[in-house]
Amino acid sequence: MRIQSLIVLGFLAVLLAVPAQAQESASPFNIDIGGGIGVPLSRTSDFAGISGAFQVGAGPNLTSHQSIVGEFLWQGLPPNRTALQALSSLTCVVPTSPVATCGLNTSRNLYALTANYMYHREGRRYGFYLIGGGGWYYRYGQLKNAVVAPGTVCQPVWDWWGYSCVNGFVSTNNTLVSKGVSSGGVNAGGGVTINLSEQHIKFFIEARYHYSPQGGKVSTQIVPVIMGIRY
Repeated sequence: MRIQSLIVLGFLAVLLAVPAQAQESASPFNIDIGGGIGVPLSRTSDFAGISGAFQVGAGPNLTSHQSIVGEFLWQGLPPNRTALQALSSLTCVVPTSPVATCGLNTSRNLYALTANYMYHREGRRYGFYLIGGGGWYYRYGQLKNAVVAPGTVCQPVWDWWGYSCVNGFVSTNNTLVSKGVSSGGVNAGGGVTINLSEQHIKFFIEARYHYSPQGGKVSTQIVPVIMGIRY
């Protein structure tokens, strides 16, 4: 989360640098930053639970109602019960220790860079917008300190954890598994805004559907619900 924290501080500094004087014309650029919760959908929800999400973006305003927004998105993908049950069959790297006490370490996250078109309408107090686009989605995870038992039949859950399959069985060559899967993807959604000042600073809340096939048996499908600040 160190990189995300630096991005947050950088964009907060930009927002604080916005002139205090009211502007009659629309700003030539837009900035957004926010966080919330990310809800996984099938098939991602087969193996991951609800987690935090973070979003930051910027781009040019084409007209008073149309904008281009380039965005970075992070969402955690913590293992759910199904994904954790598969780990019960693992063998600890240290033979004398059970899996529950051998320091089993798991992590999985999604990172996305997207370019999006946004149509927005603002009133004196409230507004709304529709947004959609596409980009590159990267799902990365690690599983440390344990190995799969020989003869384990290959199933989608093992692909989720980053194991490879040979002749229908999970490969047992790795004691530290890390896997990054990336592919193109699309997103679409919308949100509402509340005007906070005459300097075009608005509070927003949005929900957006993201899909990426990820080139494997388990696609990425999530709906982050984000709250934050738009300028």
